[in-house]
Amino acid sequence: MEVTKKQNIIISNPETRDFLADAYYIDVDQKLPLVIFVHGYKGYKDWGAWDLMAEKFAEAGFFFVKFNFSHNGTTVEDPNNFADLEAFGNNNYSKELSDLGVVIDYFSKNDHVDEHKITLIGHSRGGGISIIKTYEDERINGLITLASVDSLDRFPKNEAFEEWKKSGVYFVTNGRTKQEMPHYYQFYEDYEMHVHRFDVERATEMAKAHFLIIHGTNDESVNVKNAEHLHILHPNSELYLIENADHTFGAREPWENPFLPDHLNIAVEKCIKFISIKM
Repeated sequence: MEVTKKQNIIISNPETRDFLADAYYIDVDQKLPLVIFVHGYKGYKDWGAWDLMAEKFAEAGFFFVKFNFSHNGTTVEDPNNFADLEAFGNNNYSKELSDLGVVIDYFSKNDHVDEHKITLIGHSRGGGISIIKTYEDERINGLITLASVDSLDRFPKNEAFEEWKKSGVYFVTNGRTKQEMPHYYQFYEDYEMHVHRFDVERATEMAKAHFLIIHGTNDESVNVKNAEHLHILHPNSELYLIENADHTFGAREPWENPFLPDHLNIAVEKCIKFISIKM
């Protein structure tokens, strides 16, 4: 059956601002398990091979959603570029958790969705956000992390931190676009204000959902030790390592191949099998 694609749906969050989401599914009579993909740092919903990943989940019988965080640097008008660096600089974990909550609320009410079967899939920093949201929201009964961090305390240290505090901003160069992407000090202030809430280790230990941890052994951005640590914290989780896979499981931006990269395909097939059995 053909996959229905509803792209660039405008989602309104009064706590942040409007952002976009996509839904992929096969239009059948029964209600479908909801799978929500949470992108990571310097990520967005249309990056690389995420569209192909969405199609594969939909073909497997899931209602698959991917979305842009409201302050990831993209805009409603320009979802494929970091067109709003001011918004990027004003992003923080509170805003991301708020956005994710709004996405869950919005799509769990969809007529095609079984609201009792909700799984989050978080990539990289989005994995940390997904872990926290899974602990906080009892509606979520499936959790999958892809190349996830095991802590959200990923700020400059020592002299670099003091300079950030003094100047109010530090910049990170985007290797692909060459943009100098700002991070305002409010990011850290928000973290400090809610440090207990943002404790990924504690949330990992306390989360009650079925939990699958996927990581590549050649991850150049988030060391595989992060995955091993999450597995130790949640012994009932399943740890699945993909030999020689990198941080994006072989995907790149742009991705012009009509097929998923091998490592990402392996990861997606593992996710589908896991959700099908556990849900």
